[in-house]
Amino acid sequence: MAGAITRGVLFVHSAPRALCPHLEWAASDVLGGRVALDWIEQPAGPGLLRAEHSWQGPQGTGARLASAFRGWANLRYEVTEEPSAGADGARWSHTPSLGIFHAVTDVHGNIVVPEDRIRAALVEQHDQRALRDALDLALGRAWDEELEPFRYAGAGAPVRWLHRVG
Repeated sequence: MAGAITRGVLFVHSAPRALCPHLEWAASDVLGGRVALDWIEQPAGPGLLRAEHSWQGPQGTGARLASAFRGWANLRYEVTEEPSAGADGARWSHTPSLGIFHAVTDVHGNIVVPEDRIRAALVEQHDQRALRDALDLALGRAWDEELEPFRYAGAGAPVRWLHRVG
């Protein structure tokens, strides 16, 4: 029996031009069909390009995409996977200096921190600063801070219009 189908988005926030075809090949391999990304200049990094791709596939496709891109130098990316029948959503964030961060997400894209991780932070941290640091790590704050300048594409970036339904 095949697993549930889900969807998500691959955000390549910054990549050197020479790496772009390799990223397309890796994404094509994971998604089982040709992926041709629309590359645009990345204003936050001279000489770097950015692209995004909406995908659909079986549960776990987001993890396979994130793994396919992991470890490539000078690459910043995020992969999201929406919740689906029997599975939470997820987000993977990668930066050259921090490596990869994974978080479970709810239907709204919020990071869900497991109860045991919160309890461990409360027990192990003896002052407010240490507790804040533990929770910041659980929420991926350092990754968000490093990626934020690259998330904003500047002029000429593709725009997604949200339509009201109902």
